[in-house]
Amino acid sequence: MIRFVLNVLWLVFGGGLVLAIGYGFAALVCFVLVITIPFGVASLRLAVYSLWPFGRTLVPKPGAGVGSGLANVLWVVLAGWWLALSHILAGVALCVTIIGIPFGIANFKLVPAAFWPLGREVVDAP
Repeated sequence: MIRFVLNVLWLVFGGGLVLAIGYGFAALVCFVLVITIPFGVASLRLAVYSLWPFGRTLVPKPGAGVGSGLANVLWVVLAGWWLALSHILAGVALCVTIIGIPFGIANFKLVPAAFWPLGREVVDAP
């Protein structure tokens, strides 16, 4: 029940909806530019994860090979480090207040996903 309440508060006040819309828009752009479809899939995964982060975690996808690792290097150079840095800055800013600490932690959980998204999947936390 606590996860549900935190997810609803995240969605409304923590910026979850804005993040999901941003990642969704980036996914649409990647789908239009056909060669970047794998990045679009990763961006869509980030959109869903950023929409409802509490009670979920990111794990390595079994069977992810060298191709996803090479694509991740390209992702880091083009967008990953900017996204990771923005999640770190937002997390630090949210952790300044006691009420914002859970939302700051949620932003910190999104850092590895934003930095290295390919070859990972979102699963329910134990």
